Amino acid sequence: MLRLRDLREDNDYTQAQIADFLNCKQNTYQQYESEKRQISIELLKKLALLYGTSIDYIVGLTNEYSAYPRI
Repeated sequence: MLRLRDLREDNDYTQAQIADFLNCKQNTYQQYESEKRQISIELLKKLALLYGTSIDYIVGLTNEYSAYPRI
């Protein structure tokens, strides 16, 4: 279960804003949120940095919101 929608809404972004940030179409981003299309690791990295969390949190592997220390 991806937490893309929850993160976006919690941070008051629209799908269009996130799609623009990721340099993709809004429809494509909507498909990422609904898990109809797989999102790449590179885009997950960008979202993790934007939201200040980890990829593990975004993809539901942990409930720990805080990001790992950066290297």
